[in-house]
Amino acid sequence: MVVKKRVEMIDLPKYLCWIKSDCAVMWHSCPRVKVTASFTADPAPAFNSVTAFAPATVANLGPGFDFLGCAVADASLSLGDTVTATLDPTLPPGTVAIASVTSPSRPSLADRLSRDPLRNCAGVAAIAALRALGVQSHAVSIHLTKGLPLGSGLGSSAASAAAAAKAVDALFGSRLPRDDLVLAGLESEKAVSGFHADNIAPAILGGFVLVRSYDPFHLIPLSSPPALRLHFVLVTPDFEAPTSKMRAALPKQVAVQQHVRNSSQAAALVAAVLQGDAGVIGSAMSSDGIVEPTRAPLIPGMAAVKAAALEAGALGCTISGAGPTAVAVIEGEEKGEEVGRRMVEAFANAGKLKATATVAQLDRVGARVISTSSLE
Repeated sequence: MVVKKRVEMIDLPKYLCWIKSDCAVMWHSCPRVKVTASFTADPAPAFNSVTAFAPATVANLGPGFDFLGCAVADASLSLGDTVTATLDPTLPPGTVAIASVTSPSRPSLADRLSRDPLRNCAGVAAIAALRALGVQSHAVSIHLTKGLPLGSGLGSSAASAAAAAKAVDALFGSRLPRDDLVLAGLESEKAVSGFHADNIAPAILGGFVLVRSYDPFHLIPLSSPPALRLHFVLVTPDFEAPTSKMRAALPKQVAVQQHVRNSSQAAALVAAVLQGDAGVIGSAMSSDGIVEPTRAPLIPGMAAVKAAALEAGALGCTISGAGPTAVAVIEGEEKGEEVGRRMVEAFANAGKLKATATVAQLDRVGARVISTSSLE
């Protein structure tokens, strides 16, 4: 089957244009944007249903604001979201419905998420994937299982979007190129936290990813040596940090010296990932002099948490994404429990916040299919 690639200027349907409210959205007028799409004949389904998992992500990584991120997961795959996409002949062709939203570890969270596919991150990504695939003769219902909290800085919306896009694509034979799969997820991400791919790209691709540009769209996966035993201590307090509020705190101007210093730290971080130098990765992550200083005061106890992590032997510590999760880097998992305990204590003592710690490893796979159901 021939796939033709085309880039065009279009007015997107209004259901792809949103304003943030966690994973719910509201209409607003949409400007003309450049969209890359894959056009094929109406594809036949490969399965009756597909279940896909997408991991949590750590965006920014300190000095890499809006252009660096990595995927993290635990052995049980509980640190992420799962979506099951199923062919649904009861729906109008070419449409998506959300059959259920559950959150086993946080039952109340499911009640906060809409089952309207136009107002849910997974639904928006599923619609975008169907459009990119050119599906016209089949409809899809999705079941979303949330493993990540909202507003945590762990890429909750990106995990939902990545799992949905991956599941829908696999349902029709995994036809979408890598970038188109990321762009489908990005349609959802831009509704929640703005048009940046530092969460959705690693959620889909796994590992470390550098977002080089959007026009043209260019992602650079950063392959680290297999011997790199990088682990992350993720400590999440009972405190939400809305992305909109955290972005509003950013400085409008930065001094040239600050720009140069942060650029050098981001470059060092990229070099350290490629070389497998855990020490420099941690040091560079801890060296953001622009974004972290403005956001840390908005997270009660963050400065003390960072200090506690470093004193306990972490190689580096910073804010994960927009926060409030604090992420510390260690080599191997031996120190993970102690570093996490010290960070939790710091949140309690300095921030008066209850927090939970999870030790995760670098997830090199990204969104993946975990089960399928054959066509009858």
